[in-house]
Amino acid sequence: MRFALLLLALCAPLARADDIGINVYGASYHFDRDKAKELGLTHEFNPGLGLRWRREYSESWDLFVDGGFYRDSKANAAALFGGGGLWHATDHLRLGGGLVLLKSDTYNDNKAFVAPVPVVAYDWRRVSLNMVYFPKWQDINRTNQVGFWLTFWLPD
Repeated sequence: MRFALLLLALCAPLARADDIGINVYGASYHFDRDKAKELGLTHEFNPGLGLRWRREYSESWDLFVDGGFYRDSKANAAALFGGGGLWHATDHLRLGGGLVLLKSDTYNDNKAFVAPVPVVAYDWRRVSLNMVYFPKWQDINRTNQVGFWLTFWLPD
């Protein structure tokens, strides 16, 4: 946890006049229900908090950095830090991806790891609905799942 707080503090100078939001983590869904149950991944309500920094890179692209903590699908504390880009597919729909550093007792034998992830967001003026896809990959992540959270953008 201290590691993620340090990373957030280091990113604070990036925040100048850019957008800052509060991430409220909330839910996950495991596609292979039987395998998830076998592994003890039964908690699909995943509360947590984090921060998102966003900067317009161009008219059709935004860059972002996220950091935060949440309770994962095995009810363990998880920390994340990552960044990426989102393309403006429509006025509200964003498609993109990023790299995320994750640490949790549940995944990769409690060793931090970096993973590339696709991200989708639906952006209203003051709130964004976000979804990330974590594919099954070796013994690091043994089921395919999606995660959902909201970003509440702070006023300028």
